[in-house]
Amino acid sequence: MLGIFKGNMYFQRKGFCLKDLITFSFLLFIAAGFFLNRVYSQTEKEGINGTIGKGGIADSKASFTGRHIENRAFGIGEKLYFSVNYGPINAGHTVMSIHEIKEINGARCYSISSVVESNKFFSRFYKVRDVVRTYIDVEGLFPWRYEKHLREGKYVFDYEVDFDQKIRLAYSNFPNSSDRDTAQVPEFIQDALSALYYVRTQPLEVGISLLIPVHDNGKIYDLEVKVYRKEKVKVGAGRFSCFVIEPLLKSIGIFKKKGRLTIWISDDGRGLPVLMKSKVIIGSITAELEEFVPGSGILNSNP
Repeated sequence: MLGIFKGNMYFQRKGFCLKDLITFSFLLFIAAGFFLNRVYSQTEKEGINGTIGKGGIADSKASFTGRHIENRAFGIGEKLYFSVNYGPINAGHTVMSIHEIKEINGARCYSISSVVESNKFFSRFYKVRDVVRTYIDVEGLFPWRYEKHLREGKYVFDYEVDFDQKIRLAYSNFPNSSDRDTAQVPEFIQDALSALYYVRTQPLEVGISLLIPVHDNGKIYDLEVKVYRKEKVKVGAGRFSCFVIEPLLKSIGIFKKKGRLTIWISDDGRGLPVLMKSKVIIGSITAELEEFVPGSGILNSNP
Protein backbone atom coordinates (compact mmCIF):
# COMPACT_ATOMS: atom_id res chain seq x y z
CA MET A 1 0.00 0.00 0.00
CA LEU A 2 1.63 3.20 1.06
CA GLY A 3 4.97 1.57 1.04
CA ILE A 4 7.65 2.05 -1.52
CA PHE A 5 10.29 4.22 0.04
CA LYS A 6 12.54 3.36 2.94
CA GLY A 7 15.66 5.45 2.84
CA ASN A 8 16.46 5.19 -0.86
CA MET A 9 13.82 4.19 -3.33
CA TYR A 10 12.99 0.49 -3.22
CA PHE A 11 12.93 0.46 -6.99
CA GLN A 12 16.51 1.66 -7.14
CA ARG A 13 17.75 -0.94 -4.66
CA LYS A 14 15.88 -3.98 -5.92
CA GLY A 15 14.65 -3.18 -9.41
CA PHE A 16 11.00 -3.66 -10.35
CA CYS A 17 9.24 -6.64 -8.74
CA LEU A 18 5.73 -7.87 -8.03
CA LYS A 19 5.69 -6.26 -4.60
CA ASP A 20 6.40 -2.87 -6.16
CA LEU A 21 3.50 -3.27 -8.53
CA ILE A 22 1.00 -3.96 -5.78
CA THR A 23 2.31 -1.44 -3.29
CA PHE A 24 2.71 1.21 -5.94
CA SER A 25 -0.83 0.55 -7.09
CA PHE A 26 -2.06 1.69 -3.74
CA LEU A 27 0.19 4.72 -3.94
CA LEU A 28 -1.86 5.65 -6.95
CA PHE A 29 -4.94 5.81 -4.83
CA ILE A 30 -3.69 7.57 -1.87
CA ALA A 31 -2.31 9.80 -4.40
CA ALA A 32 -5.86 9.46 -5.34
CA GLY A 33 -5.90 9.88 -1.65
CA PHE A 34 -2.54 11.50 -1.92
CA PHE A 35 -0.02 8.93 -1.06
CA LEU A 36 2.90 9.17 1.34
CA ASN A 37 4.33 5.72 2.19
CA ARG A 38 4.62 2.71 4.41
CA VAL A 39 8.02 4.15 5.28
CA TYR A 40 8.43 3.27 8.93
CA SER A 41 11.62 2.74 10.89
CA GLN A 42 12.76 3.66 14.36
CA THR A 43 15.22 6.18 12.94
CA GLU A 44 12.51 8.02 11.05
CA LYS A 45 10.16 7.74 13.98
CA GLU A 46 12.64 9.55 16.18
CA GLY A 47 12.99 12.22 13.51
CA ILE A 48 9.32 13.07 13.26
CA ASN A 49 8.63 16.61 12.13
CA GLY A 50 6.91 18.61 14.85
CA THR A 51 7.18 15.92 17.54
CA ILE A 52 6.41 17.04 21.07
CA GLY A 53 7.03 13.74 22.79
CA LYS A 54 5.56 10.40 23.67
CA GLY A 55 2.05 10.95 24.93
CA GLY A 56 2.90 14.57 25.70
CA ILE A 57 0.51 17.50 25.95
CA ALA A 58 1.18 20.66 24.01
CA ASP A 59 0.81 24.11 25.46
CA SER A 60 -1.33 25.41 22.62
CA LYS A 61 -3.22 28.67 22.86
CA ALA A 62 -4.52 28.50 19.32
CA SER A 63 -8.23 29.17 19.12
CA PHE A 64 -10.40 26.88 17.03
CA THR A 65 -13.32 28.33 15.14
CA GLY A 66 -13.69 25.53 12.60
CA ARG A 67 -14.57 26.25 9.00
CA HIS A 68 -17.21 25.54 6.40
CA ILE A 69 -16.19 24.00 3.07
CA GLU A 70 -18.98 23.81 0.52
CA ASN A 71 -19.31 20.23 -0.67
CA ARG A 72 -21.35 19.30 -3.71
CA ALA A 73 -18.90 16.59 -4.81
CA PHE A 74 -19.71 13.54 -2.69
CA GLY A 75 -22.05 12.09 -0.09
CA ILE A 76 -22.99 8.96 1.83
CA GLY A 77 -23.14 5.81 -0.25
CA GLU A 78 -20.62 6.83 -2.89
CA LYS A 79 -18.46 3.97 -4.17
CA LEU A 80 -15.59 4.24 -6.65
CA TYR A 81 -14.33 1.03 -8.27
CA PHE A 82 -10.86 1.03 -9.85
CA SER A 83 -8.84 -1.52 -11.78
CA VAL A 84 -5.08 -1.44 -11.29
CA ASN A 85 -2.98 -2.56 -14.23
CA TYR A 86 0.67 -3.03 -15.07
CA GLY A 87 0.68 -2.48 -18.80
CA PRO A 88 -2.08 -4.72 -20.18
CA ILE A 89 -2.06 -7.00 -17.11
CA ASN A 90 -4.61 -6.53 -14.34
CA ALA A 91 -3.01 -6.76 -10.89
CA GLY A 92 -5.94 -6.01 -8.62
CA HIS A 93 -8.58 -3.47 -7.69
CA THR A 94 -9.38 -0.72 -5.26
CA VAL A 95 -12.74 0.35 -3.85
CA MET A 96 -13.18 3.75 -2.19
CA SER A 97 -16.38 4.07 -0.17
CA ILE A 98 -18.24 6.61 1.94
CA HIS A 99 -20.14 4.50 4.46
CA GLU A 100 -22.00 6.61 6.98
CA ILE A 101 -21.88 9.53 9.37
CA LYS A 102 -20.08 8.75 12.64
CA GLU A 103 -19.40 10.92 15.66
CA ILE A 104 -15.69 11.27 16.41
CA ASN A 105 -14.53 13.51 19.26
CA GLY A 106 -17.97 15.10 19.30
CA ALA A 107 -17.84 15.95 15.58
CA ARG A 108 -20.02 14.52 12.82
CA CYS A 109 -17.74 12.82 10.29
CA TYR A 110 -17.90 10.96 7.00
CA SER A 111 -16.60 7.42 7.50
CA ILE A 112 -14.49 6.72 4.40
CA SER A 113 -12.41 3.71 3.42
CA SER A 114 -10.06 2.68 0.62
CA VAL A 115 -9.60 -1.08 0.21
CA VAL A 116 -6.90 -2.56 -2.04
CA GLU A 117 -6.85 -6.23 -3.03
CA SER A 118 -4.59 -8.13 -5.39
CA ASN A 119 -6.42 -10.42 -7.79
CA LYS A 120 -6.33 -14.22 -7.59
CA PHE A 121 -3.42 -14.58 -9.98
CA PHE A 122 -1.15 -12.07 -8.24
CA SER A 123 -2.25 -13.30 -4.82
CA ARG A 124 -0.58 -16.62 -5.56
CA PHE A 125 2.74 -14.83 -5.43
CA TYR A 126 2.06 -11.82 -3.23
CA LYS A 127 -1.30 -11.38 -1.55
CA VAL A 128 -2.40 -7.86 -0.67
CA ARG A 129 -5.36 -6.89 1.50
CA ASP A 130 -4.90 -3.26 2.59
CA VAL A 131 -7.45 -1.03 4.27
CA VAL A 132 -7.18 2.71 4.96
CA ARG A 133 -9.89 4.62 6.80
CA THR A 134 -10.40 8.29 7.46
CA TYR A 135 -13.09 10.14 9.39
CA ILE A 136 -13.50 13.65 8.03
CA ASP A 137 -15.49 16.50 9.49
CA VAL A 138 -18.76 17.05 7.61
CA GLU A 139 -18.49 20.81 7.88
CA GLY A 140 -14.77 21.49 7.54
CA LEU A 141 -13.59 18.46 5.52
CA PHE A 142 -10.56 17.76 7.72
CA PRO A 143 -9.87 14.45 9.55
CA TRP A 144 -10.38 13.59 13.19
CA ARG A 145 -9.05 10.03 12.88
CA TYR A 146 -7.00 8.03 10.38
CA GLU A 147 -6.24 4.30 10.27
CA LYS A 148 -3.97 2.21 8.07
CA HIS A 149 -4.03 -1.59 8.14
CA LEU A 150 -1.63 -3.25 5.69
CA ARG A 151 -1.47 -6.94 4.86
CA GLU A 152 1.09 -7.46 2.10
CA GLY A 153 2.57 -10.93 1.84
CA LYS A 154 4.06 -11.57 5.27
CA TYR A 155 4.21 -7.87 6.02
CA VAL A 156 1.75 -6.57 8.61
CA PHE A 157 1.48 -2.92 9.59
CA ASP A 158 -1.17 -1.18 11.68
CA TYR A 159 -1.09 2.55 12.28
CA GLU A 160 -3.64 4.89 13.80
CA VAL A 161 -3.66 8.60 14.50
CA ASP A 162 -6.18 10.80 16.30
CA PHE A 163 -6.23 14.47 15.37
CA ASP A 164 -7.23 17.08 17.88
CA GLN A 165 -7.92 19.83 15.38
CA LYS A 166 -8.90 22.24 18.16
CA ILE A 167 -5.40 22.39 19.62
CA ARG A 168 -3.56 21.23 16.49
CA LEU A 169 -2.14 17.96 17.79
CA ALA A 170 -1.78 14.52 16.23
CA TYR A 171 -1.55 11.45 18.49
CA SER A 172 0.01 8.54 16.58
CA ASN A 173 -0.03 4.87 17.59
CA PHE A 174 2.77 2.89 15.96
CA PRO A 175 3.13 -0.90 15.90
CA ASN A 176 5.32 -2.51 18.57
CA SER A 177 5.10 0.57 20.74
CA SER A 178 3.02 1.18 23.84
CA ASP A 179 3.58 4.94 23.65
CA ARG A 180 1.65 7.51 21.65
CA ASP A 181 3.72 10.00 19.72
CA THR A 182 2.37 13.51 19.95
CA ALA A 183 3.11 16.07 17.25
CA GLN A 184 2.11 19.67 16.67
CA VAL A 185 0.41 19.99 13.28
CA PRO A 186 -0.75 22.88 11.09
CA GLU A 187 -4.33 24.09 11.15
CA PHE A 188 -6.78 21.82 9.31
CA ILE A 189 -4.13 19.16 8.68
CA GLN A 190 -5.14 16.43 6.24
CA ASP A 191 -4.22 12.76 6.13
CA ALA A 192 -3.22 10.81 3.02
CA LEU A 193 -6.80 9.83 2.16
CA SER A 194 -8.80 12.84 3.36
CA ALA A 195 -6.67 15.11 1.16
CA LEU A 196 -8.28 13.63 -1.93
CA TYR A 197 -11.79 14.31 -0.73
CA TYR A 198 -10.83 17.86 0.19
CA VAL A 199 -9.32 18.46 -3.27
CA ARG A 200 -12.48 17.11 -4.90
CA THR A 201 -14.44 20.03 -3.42
CA GLN A 202 -12.01 22.72 -4.56
CA PRO A 203 -12.46 24.84 -7.71
CA LEU A 204 -9.46 23.87 -9.83
CA GLU A 205 -7.92 26.25 -12.34
CA VAL A 206 -5.19 25.55 -14.89
CA GLY A 207 -1.88 27.02 -13.82
CA ILE A 208 -2.84 27.47 -10.17
CA SER A 209 -1.60 25.02 -7.51
CA LEU A 210 -3.21 23.90 -4.28
CA LEU A 211 -1.00 23.66 -1.18
CA ILE A 212 -2.10 21.17 1.48
CA PRO A 213 -0.38 20.09 4.72
CA VAL A 214 -0.58 16.29 5.06
CA HIS A 215 0.25 14.07 8.05
CA ASP A 216 1.15 10.39 7.72
CA ASN A 217 3.36 7.97 9.65
CA GLY A 218 4.03 10.66 12.22
CA LYS A 219 5.41 13.13 9.70
CA ILE A 220 4.12 16.32 8.13
CA TYR A 221 4.46 16.91 4.40
CA ASP A 222 3.72 19.93 2.24
CA LEU A 223 1.65 18.63 -0.65
CA GLU A 224 1.48 20.75 -3.79
CA VAL A 225 -1.18 19.81 -6.33
CA LYS A 226 -0.28 21.26 -9.72
CA VAL A 227 -3.04 21.77 -12.30
CA TYR A 228 -1.57 21.51 -15.80
CA ARG A 229 -4.35 21.42 -18.39
CA LYS A 230 -7.78 20.06 -19.32
CA GLU A 231 -8.36 16.90 -21.35
CA LYS A 232 -11.13 14.51 -22.25
CA VAL A 233 -10.59 10.85 -21.42
CA LYS A 234 -12.52 7.62 -21.81
CA VAL A 235 -12.39 4.94 -19.11
CA GLY A 236 -14.56 2.00 -18.12
CA ALA A 237 -16.92 4.30 -16.23
CA GLY A 238 -17.48 6.53 -19.28
CA ARG A 239 -16.19 9.70 -20.93
CA PHE A 240 -15.09 12.60 -18.78
CA SER A 241 -13.78 16.12 -19.21
CA CYS A 242 -10.92 16.34 -16.74
CA PHE A 243 -8.26 18.48 -15.15
CA VAL A 244 -4.81 16.92 -15.42
CA ILE A 245 -3.04 17.29 -12.09
CA GLU A 246 0.16 16.14 -10.43
CA PRO A 247 0.68 15.83 -6.65
CA LEU A 248 4.17 16.71 -5.44
CA LEU A 249 5.61 16.43 -1.97
CA LYS A 250 7.51 19.69 -1.81
CA SER A 251 9.64 18.73 1.16
CA ILE A 252 11.21 15.67 -0.43
CA GLY A 253 10.05 15.79 -4.04
CA ILE A 254 9.14 12.10 -4.36
CA PHE A 255 7.69 12.47 -7.85
CA LYS A 256 9.88 15.24 -9.18
CA LYS A 257 12.39 12.97 -10.88
CA LYS A 258 11.27 9.34 -10.76
CA GLY A 259 7.87 7.70 -10.48
CA ARG A 260 5.94 10.85 -11.37
CA LEU A 261 2.22 10.48 -11.02
CA THR A 262 -0.42 12.07 -13.22
CA ILE A 263 -4.10 12.14 -12.27
CA TRP A 264 -7.14 13.00 -14.37
CA ILE A 265 -9.87 14.43 -12.11
CA SER A 266 -13.32 15.11 -13.55
CA ASP A 267 -14.39 18.69 -14.22
CA ASP A 268 -18.08 18.13 -13.46
CA GLY A 269 -18.43 19.28 -9.86
CA ARG A 270 -17.79 15.77 -8.53
CA GLY A 271 -14.01 15.79 -8.84
CA LEU A 272 -13.84 12.06 -9.56
CA PRO A 273 -10.32 10.60 -9.82
CA VAL A 274 -10.94 9.06 -13.24
CA LEU A 275 -7.49 7.92 -14.33
CA MET A 276 -4.03 7.73 -12.79
CA LYS A 277 -0.77 6.89 -14.51
CA SER A 278 2.76 6.50 -13.28
CA LYS A 279 5.93 5.47 -15.05
CA VAL A 280 8.05 2.81 -13.36
CA ILE A 281 11.43 1.39 -14.36
CA ILE A 282 9.80 -1.07 -16.74
CA GLY A 283 6.58 0.20 -18.32
CA SER A 284 3.84 2.01 -16.45
CA ILE A 285 1.08 1.44 -13.95
CA THR A 286 -2.44 2.74 -14.49
CA ALA A 287 -5.45 2.95 -12.25
CA GLU A 288 -8.75 3.39 -14.05
CA LEU A 289 -12.22 4.16 -12.77
CA GLU A 290 -14.37 1.27 -13.96
CA GLU A 291 -17.63 2.04 -12.18
CA PHE A 292 -19.02 4.42 -9.60
CA VAL A 293 -22.11 4.76 -7.47
CA PRO A 294 -23.03 8.41 -6.72
CA GLY A 295 -23.51 9.36 -3.10
CA SER A 296 -26.57 10.83 -1.49
CA GLY A 297 -27.43 11.73 2.08
CA ILE A 298 -25.55 14.59 3.65
CA LEU A 299 -23.87 16.97 1.24
CA ASN A 300 -22.47 19.91 3.10
CA SER A 301 -23.43 22.66 0.68
CA ASN A 302 -25.13 25.97 0.82
CA PRO A 303 -28.64 25.95 -0.68
